[in-house]
Amino acid sequence: MICKYQGCSGLTSITIPNSVTSIGYDAFSGCSSLISVTIPNSVTSIGYAAFRECSSLTSVTIPNSVTSIEFSAFANCSGLTSVTIPNSVISIGNSAFSGCSALTSITIPNIVTSIESFAFAFCNSLTSVLIPNSVTSIGNSAFQGCSGLTAVTCYANNVPTTSSDAFYDSHIEYATLHVPAASIDVYKETIPWKNFKQIVAIDGETPTSQKCATPTICYSNKKLSFSCETEGAEFVYEVTDSDIKKGYESSVDLSATYEISVYATKSGYDNSDVATATLVWTDAVFTANITTSAKPMSLRPLLIQANNGNISIQGADDGERISIYSTNGIRQGSSTSHNGIATINTLLHTGDIAIVKVGSKAIKVIMR
Repeated sequence: MICKYQGCSGLTSITIPNSVTSIGYDAFSGCSSLISVTIPNSVTSIGYAAFRECSSLTSVTIPNSVTSIEFSAFANCSGLTSVTIPNSVISIGNSAFSGCSALTSITIPNIVTSIESFAFAFCNSLTSVLIPNSVTSIGNSAFQGCSGLTAVTCYANNVPTTSSDAFYDSHIEYATLHVPAASIDVYKETIPWKNFKQIVAIDGETPTSQKCATPTICYSNKKLSFSCETEGAEFVYEVTDSDIKKGYESSVDLSATYEISVYATKSGYDNSDVATATLVWTDAVFTANITTSAKPMSLRPLLIQANNGNISIQGADDGERISIYSTNGIRQGSSTSHNGIATINTLLHTGDIAIVKVGSKAIKVIMR
């Protein structure tokens, strides 16, 4: 067993001798300059945190003799772009590859039966994952924070027992899940798999299915509401507020702005496209006294949606003029609010920033 090189920051490469059968606890942990390692066929296990935080390690080939990759074995190897896991590996331990932020794809061997908690968490460059038919369970947060995921292929005919947060914060509502054709309906009814944007057959033959209608976002009486034309649909939403903060300064800048995203989901249907909006309060006046916290005395909420070049504003006063500008100051269009709503067509594209001017207030929104 090797277990003596922990924290050797000057070590750049190593060839492990054929007499070694296991790489032990923290063996090379924190060897931040280690670029390459050769693991012989005599090794059967890679132990707890064996290569944790080897941030210069870019690739590693694990030999066919290895049967287990243990807890945090390659955790936080932030330079690791590729890894070959052989078919001999039976188990991938908790956090085995968590924090490998440069890892772009992973193929899990067809002998592995379980993917443990946080095994590939926070691999935010990971775009594709292949899960074999042998996998029967996927643990808590196994793929949490894999925000770059665009495709997951799962060959399991029987849906693996999966923690509901296995793909937490991985934006699977934008990703495609590929599964056996005969199992599509079951995946569509099972959390968290049902939350993928679309579920298609591995062989490319996708049964005819309906897609949930894109939700409509409204704000009234201090409440957001969502609706869509798909009867019985449920809504999955996220609301973020940049003003939530803690600090020690004598003053705090507030934007009074919420960013909203929502999609519709229903058993037997594909998830809808994601609808987005910006909710901003204007003309707010705050007062405070010794017995009450600060509270708004007057508010004017504006709900702004910017999609496919069109910008819709709800909440402006009737007859109020609204103008849209690009960041270089060129006016993109204008309109007058009618019944509290104004819609303006622009030539702006997805990702462009639009400046919405309502009265004396200018609000920046991103085109979707």
